[in-house]
Amino acid sequence: MVKMRDLCPELAKLAREELNEDPGRIEKDLETLREWIKKQPHLRVRTEDQFLVSFLRGCKWSLERTKEKIEDFYTLRSQMPELMDSRNPLEESLRNLIRCGVGLPLPYTEKQGGPRIMLVRPAAYDPTLNTFAEVLKVGNMINDILLVEDDNVMVAGQIDVLDLANVTGNHFLQMNPGLVRKVTLLTQKAYPMRQIGTHCINTPPGFETLFNMFKGFVSEKQKSRIHVHAGSHIDEMFQLIPQRLFPAEYGGNAGTIADIVDFWEKKLISYADWFRDDEILYGVDNGKRVSDQKDNSQELFGPNGTFRALNLD
Repeated sequence: MVKMRDLCPELAKLAREELNEDPGRIEKDLETLREWIKKQPHLRVRTEDQFLVSFLRGCKWSLERTKEKIEDFYTLRSQMPELMDSRNPLEESLRNLIRCGVGLPLPYTEKQGGPRIMLVRPAAYDPTLNTFAEVLKVGNMINDILLVEDDNVMVAGQIDVLDLANVTGNHFLQMNPGLVRKVTLLTQKAYPMRQIGTHCINTPPGFETLFNMFKGFVSEKQKSRIHVHAGSHIDEMFQLIPQRLFPAEYGGNAGTIADIVDFWEKKLISYADWFRDDEILYGVDNGKRVSDQKDNSQELFGPNGTFRALNLD
């Protein structure tokens, strides 16, 4: 018996039509995927139904693409200790950063089968107290929770809203190209989520330089999904995403930012054991990789862990 959440009718229709999901195949495909995992001595993979189904959905139910995605998910994370190690939401510095609410999945979607909106506010944290790597670490912790809990994200996708109001030079200095490229690579290559759009608002002078750096790391498909609403022209975005879905500070009906931060602080803390287990029990051991199993990280990183040139789809 497959143990996973039932989708609402709107998401179920979307999963069938856009992700090739066939309820009659789920149990068999999960069994096939688990048999493949057992034959990968270098991989220690979570095998809960809901976790594996998220990867199948993210790969439009292609078993071969799902295997590649799982391989990349664990291999790439093992190459990024600054983002993936010590993910303890009870640790004081990390908990204080969580309370800043840099990245917040908003509680409402436009319709039951609509995409999730992720509000990202880089200026919400103090760069003298936390690093950009820690910000990205918390962001990936939230992504892990969305992967196992949020059917809207996994079926309908996610829209990022990057609010650059009050960003300072110190924030920009921490956004070094290496870290930006790593998180972009992790998002595009490893996570099975559907990124369907990015909106940049309240852009400051000099944003063009950072934007051009970021664009160099993303695929042509993702570039076409980035919308920059220059300066304070936030009303342009509200023509595409209903204002009511945003927090009260943006004139919306989604509660206050403090309410949403409080929800996510409690949510992350509730996953403390999950994050601990994830670090200890799951991952990749390249020493156990058999000779005919390709280490995809060698295509993505140089021999010392530096990035190779990439053209990601």
